[in-house]
Amino acid sequence: MGDSDLSPGEMLRAAVETSAIQVPGAPMALMGRLIEEMGFPAMYLSGAALSAGVLAMPDVGLFTLTELTRQLEYLTAHVSIPVIVDADTGFGDTANVERTVNELERAGAAAIQLEDQQLPKRCGHLSGKSLVTTDEMCAKIRAAAAARFDPQTIIIGRTDARGGEDFDSAIERARRYIDAGADWIFPEALANREEFEAFAEAIDLPLVANMTEFGKSPLLEFSELADMGYRAVLYPVTLLRVAMKAVESTLAILAADGTQHDLLDLMQTRQELYDLIEYDSYVERDREYFQ
Repeated sequence: MGDSDLSPGEMLRAAVETSAIQVPGAPMALMGRLIEEMGFPAMYLSGAALSAGVLAMPDVGLFTLTELTRQLEYLTAHVSIPVIVDADTGFGDTANVERTVNELERAGAAAIQLEDQQLPKRCGHLSGKSLVTTDEMCAKIRAAAAARFDPQTIIIGRTDARGGEDFDSAIERARRYIDAGADWIFPEALANREEFEAFAEAIDLPLVANMTEFGKSPLLEFSELADMGYRAVLYPVTLLRVAMKAVESTLAILAADGTQHDLLDLMQTRQELYDLIEYDSYVERDREYFQ
């Protein structure tokens, strides 16, 4: 983590105080480093990217709190910008939510996102989702808000009601989640630009927009969403998808040509990698230890 006097939650709140922010998903710490180096003010630890990229499993609630916490620790140990963490359904009831918040806060989370799906959950942009009752979700949000050590840690209430119920239900649930203590609201899988606009008009709280690819929502431009009033725009699996397509193409070329020679211009160089992981600082410390 960096040397800022601000807590992670305070850093994230400050980042959205005057303008909206773009938040790419970091499927691994090396990409997190590059996100920060490229000037983005925050990053996202996506449950979908963790499930697919680390575990090669679908996003249906299969990873554990321990696995999520460890992945967060990898990120926060090597970046200084705040991390928004997708904690899925909180790993159980209100007691589980308390522990989830405690563990993720200790690991450096700036914001913790909880969703109102019922287990077994599904990817937010697939059909067939079922939701817990509004009262159950409000209880989880109250538990999360009460359990955090730092009151500046952001609790994000995500509602999947647009897919599991309807648009009006998504707004009603969001209002109830605000009353229960949610700091930000994340409406998942809105169907069109008009719904994004209407939701922002109805909810007077920082809003999160999910610009995941190949889903139910249109890919709106950042400036459009910022003008509507959304404060954080997520790109949760973008880097993983692009990287995996590049890997697929590379493997095909390697198999066909028997060499990677023609791919060198597409690669991060050894020096660029060493600069990103601060290799020289390790070498220098090693020298100092032997003086």
